Amino acid sequence: MDKIYIDNMVDCLRAAGETTRARVLALLSRGELSVGELAQVLGQSQPRLSRHMKFLTSAGLVERMPEGAWVFYKLPRKGVGRDLVDSILKLIDLEGDGLQRDFVRLEEIRAARQKEAGEFFERSAKEWDAIRALHYPEADIEAAVLDEIGQGPFEHIIDMGTGTGRMLSLIAPFAKSADGIDLSHQMLTIARSNLSDEKFSHVDVRHGDATQTAFNNNSADLVIIHQVLHFLDEPERAIQEASRLLMPNGLLLVVDFAPHDLEYLRRDQAHRHLGFSDDYFADWCEGAGLIVGPTRRFDAPTTTLKQEQAGIAVNIWTANKSTSPIVPIMPTEHLDSKELNA
Repeated sequence: MDKIYIDNMVDCLRAAGETTRARVLALLSRGELSVGELAQVLGQSQPRLSRHMKFLTSAGLVERMPEGAWVFYKLPRKGVGRDLVDSILKLIDLEGDGLQRDFVRLEEIRAARQKEAGEFFERSAKEWDAIRALHYPEADIEAAVLDEIGQGPFEHIIDMGTGTGRMLSLIAPFAKSADGIDLSHQMLTIARSNLSDEKFSHVDVRHGDATQTAFNNNSADLVIIHQVLHFLDEPERAIQEASRLLMPNGLLLVVDFAPHDLEYLRRDQAHRHLGFSDDYFADWCEGAGLIVGPTRRFDAPTTTLKQEQAGIAVNIWTANKSTSPIVPIMPTEHLDSKELNA
């Protein structure tokens, strides 16, 4: 365990030694939250809460993650700050009435957000593939996905957040069996229709959560998470779940947006996060015991449309669950549609 000087320890204890800040630490033990969500739970103004968060961040007890117009906070994954927070939480009665009210309020806020996202998915299900195609060259992304996974054969493929089943329709020919899960029943209805051909008889779709699936450990040699992470409260949980599902030497392939500042996607399309950096993905994989591979990046297409319809850069990340020695990460490869089709 790392150690710090006594003055630093006093600063950390002083930061944690206040009721609101202690409540914040308890709430963040349930997952990352935006400053607005924390303010809602705690019944405080954002300026006042921001002052508390500054104390906790300066002491290294929480991590601050600016993202567009929003700011998210989470507990450190490791280090002295996390060790201290864990020690404090062990001493707190998390079942007490005060914190239980906070936790109930937190679940109410999360449930409302999930309902809003679910209603968006239900409204958009029939146009879902077209909506995604507004933001990047879909055909080029799909070609790159197929190039990345090769032709298998795969014993079992799991598509987490399958949507309309588009990824399954592309990769099913290379698998002995494949499963897709999604939280939207309307999406699953469309996916079943799209996969009704006899050539997809080895493919199933079912209702399920990408962060907590019903599949067995080490049950898939390929897991795909295609344009799902930016909808999740805690994207790293989906990466952890993928690691649990993967067989040794299995491959994880993730497609999602690079960081951007199109705030309207939060408002109109239920996006929780405005893209992710390579560092975020690498950190999640390290925590899940996965070895990160090279990244393919498709820069945002040139457009003359207004900003709210502009393209967004897309990353294709890979990671491997392997018993082999860790090899260096290759540099990110930047691609555009012209280079891919050359």
